[in-house]
Amino acid sequence: MTSDHASDLSGNLWSPRGISTLIQERVAARPDALAVCDTAGAALSYAELWERSGWLAADLASRGIGAGDRVALALGRSVDFVVAVLGVIRAGAAYIPLDPMAPPERVEGILADAEPAVILAAQNPRPTLPPTRTPVVTGLPDRDPGTPVPDPASDPESVFYIGFTSGSTGRPKGVMIPHRAVERFATAPNYIHFEPGLRVACLGNPAFDIILFEVWTTLAGGGTAVVLPDAVDIPIADWATVLAGERIDILFLTTALLEMIVLENPRAFASARTVIFGGDVVDPGALRAICAAQPPRELVHVYGPTETATFASSHVCRGEELRDARRVPIGKAVQSTTLSLRDADLRPVPSGEVGEIYIGGPQIALGYLGLPELTAERFVVLPDGERMYRTGDLGRLLPDGTLDFEGRVDRQVKVRGFRVELGEVEAAALRTGLVAAVVVERVG
Repeated sequence: MTSDHASDLSGNLWSPRGISTLIQERVAARPDALAVCDTAGAALSYAELWERSGWLAADLASRGIGAGDRVALALGRSVDFVVAVLGVIRAGAAYIPLDPMAPPERVEGILADAEPAVILAAQNPRPTLPPTRTPVVTGLPDRDPGTPVPDPASDPESVFYIGFTSGSTGRPKGVMIPHRAVERFATAPNYIHFEPGLRVACLGNPAFDIILFEVWTTLAGGGTAVVLPDAVDIPIADWATVLAGERIDILFLTTALLEMIVLENPRAFASARTVIFGGDVVDPGALRAICAAQPPRELVHVYGPTETATFASSHVCRGEELRDARRVPIGKAVQSTTLSLRDADLRPVPSGEVGEIYIGGPQIALGYLGLPELTAERFVVLPDGERMYRTGDLGRLLPDGTLDFEGRVDRQVKVRGFRVELGEVEAAALRTGLVAAVVVERVG
């Protein structure tokens, strides 16, 4: 038995229609349903979200921005961010999220690589941007510009967004995620129960791929994206109150944050229906504490790099299996996704042995922006003709068919759930001019 491992591939019969089409169908079915809101009182129904995003799409089109163009978003995690993304894709363009907390030199490098046609920036508070020749537009249109809303043909292979991740050379690399990847991930999730009207916490930094789940899985399913304050601004002791007060049904947390909350209050998630977590190896003791207190209906461990549009595998954690567990598996493939363990020669490894994790299916990225050699190295075509992403993660197939995480093949590490290449840290230290040479190694 080899360790090729696929989910229910009946989803391969799925035919992409476009995220904007899915949202338009929700508008037609429940126009007055709440689509997105925040804790300060901003709120948009599905009809209002569609209207405002149309205004932006028309405004962008009037500026000559359309298919093949890129729009940078410096809007933070906000109701306006959701409007902006939908407006950008309705115009036919792709978006690049800018992290408002990132160092200016990182943002400068992203803008240089991505070459956006325009930057859409928040009005209040205004983000700090490095000097740039790219036009900056502050705020979104608050009225109908009086020009036609574009209706570009849907192309599942066109770029939806470009997310920049840590690079081993010291420069972030742009991952080009196509429309088909976002749409396939957002529709008919098999890793959680979802139904219209559920309220999903929007906690992720817009520059990271978790926002795809928090916004587009939510809206495609007819739910409400609830924009919460930054996680760092919520005192650990207040999480139970915040989740209950905002009537959160579903939320994603990094493993590190989940463990911190559990140490303070293992009952913090009692009001939630589903808690999803991932990004690092989890302490089974933290999960046992949740299950022994007042657990949510679903406690789901997920795994997946940016290059596979958020989650590639999932595992539902249950109290009985956690009782004596020393580690928690990363589970089985999500809808229409293939997981395979391979050796250095791309051959499947026998079940129970360690191999590198390869991920295939419609959710994988097009490649890296402006880096054809790295794209060819990481996105490989197997002997059977399937294109798969080579993760650099090691895994082992367990007897019950679930996948266990076994570490890395390189020097990449996780810090609070986020990928960090040690080479990027070394390069940053050298740029200060304060050291002549530097080596960064992981301890522990």
